[in-house]
Amino acid sequence: MTWQRRINGALVKFTGVQLTRARPAATSSSEEQAPAPAPEELVRPPADPGVDRLLVAPVFVMSPVRSGSTLLRSMLNAHPELHAPHELHVRRLTVGFGTALSRKAMEALGHNQADLEHMLWDRVLHRELVRSGKRTIVDKTPANAFAHTRIAACWPDARYIFLLRHPASIAASWYEADPVKRTREEAASDALRYMKAVQRARKALTGLTVRYEDLTAEPEKTTRAICDFLGIPWEPGMLAYGEQKVVQKGLGDWSDKIRSGRVQPGRDLPGPDEIPDLLKPICRSWGYLPKENER
Repeated sequence: MTWQRRINGALVKFTGVQLTRARPAATSSSEEQAPAPAPEELVRPPADPGVDRLLVAPVFVMSPVRSGSTLLRSMLNAHPELHAPHELHVRRLTVGFGTALSRKAMEALGHNQADLEHMLWDRVLHRELVRSGKRTIVDKTPANAFAHTRIAACWPDARYIFLLRHPASIAASWYEADPVKRTREEAASDALRYMKAVQRARKALTGLTVRYEDLTAEPEKTTRAICDFLGIPWEPGMLAYGEQKVVQKGLGDWSDKIRSGRVQPGRDLPGPDEIPDLLKPICRSWGYLPKENER
């Protein structure tokens, strides 16, 4: 006999009351669970940008993993007008309708699920910007490259910096970040997904292309070009960005180079024979190898 039955038996004996298991309350058709999340085709620009968006001209660094994006964002964050926090992953923030009635109510206001998610993304970034006291926010989450179409729809006035690095160097760094989790071949294949996403973003969007090798070899020249692109004065403090508050895996680079607070030399570029075959096409597309017809 279970303890529930013993308790129920005692209640019946002494009080005449018997416990019964409650049945779920009936749910009206108007309060049924809402359907699955809205499909991607519902993604659209804001109906009224001046009202629906708080951010003005946010900046997105589109880059693969292990491409120097934490270094770049640290240098940008050292500028008095730019707030470049750790990776924010706002594209993973979602909104759901608890009931069909809530969906119906929002649709009556002109909002679908994607619209509400975009408002949430914008609000989170705007709050972070206001707290910083600066004028422009910079988001450098590498996975944003996979959602570049949606980001462009969310913020039609967004500006983009495309950060490239030698693909073989990216793959090597990605492997070294967690050699237990993946082999060198798996690291190269996984990193290539990000590189291809960045390449698609470069073809679809207008922006400034920056190379990690230039950032480390000629940091002043490179950051001056970025400031010109953003329409802000160059600041020498960008070259000595200082100690980072958030340096941990999943939110950006956590290496000793970043912790140093200053630009460090990049690794030597690999020779042609050191480049995995699957990375050679993207190396040619990015100018790290001569194209087939140039050899």
